[in-house]
Amino acid sequence: MLHAPPGYRADKPVPLVVALHFYPGSGTALRDMIAMDAKADEHGFLVAYPDGVGGGFNALVCCGAEDDVAFLRELTQRLITDWRVDPGRVYATGISNGADMSFRLAVESSGVFAAIGAVSGGFGGPRVEAASYAPTKPVSVVTVIGAKDQYYDIFQAGLKKWRERLRCEPVRTPPSGKKTVQRSGARCADGSDVDVYVVTDMGHSWPGAKQGQLARPDAPIVATDILWDFFAAHPRLSG
Repeated sequence: MLHAPPGYRADKPVPLVVALHFYPGSGTALRDMIAMDAKADEHGFLVAYPDGVGGGFNALVCCGAEDDVAFLRELTQRLITDWRVDPGRVYATGISNGADMSFRLAVESSGVFAAIGAVSGGFGGPRVEAASYAPTKPVSVVTVIGAKDQYYDIFQAGLKKWRERLRCEPVRTPPSGKKTVQRSGARCADGSDVDVYVVTDMGHSWPGAKQGQLARPDAPIVATDILWDFFAAHPRLSG
């Protein structure tokens, strides 16, 4: 499923966001939850909502045995070719299983994605134990996680590994402006950025989503807004 904003023209390169659903889930369920289409209409980018086989993606921890890295790489290339996507402004986002898949894409499809946005997901599982498991080209990361998520410690450990492998150093970032949101940032040796938002009173959710299985409408931040602002500021870096 692909959403194109009003006024889309095939002769003008546009950004692309590949949005990956939770498990068990579907592209339709994610689309209905995160309101990314409205953001795309406002800012003029495409959003693709692929469906994982059996309701999931073969990410870092689960789910399934499909070669989803190849699938999503080929999907992205087709959209570049047929829909005039700007290859320097391709992004992946997702929640839970979809967020884990975003991290896998960042490592195993280096050079395809300029940045990823992981919500309630992280860099964990058997694959990440190898010290060499890291992007070979710059991929910036923004992640939104809840301090009450049952996987919170795994997410934090994964971020620590990511920053160590990419030799990231803390940078001063503007505060979130919310008492229940902690924001931190880092700049890595390859020029990529890592921005982390921790919502202290949130579990396994998409903050700001109004409806859906993992919606958290009363959250102090809106993940969809944070993700697009980060993506818009991070075209692909050479490297």
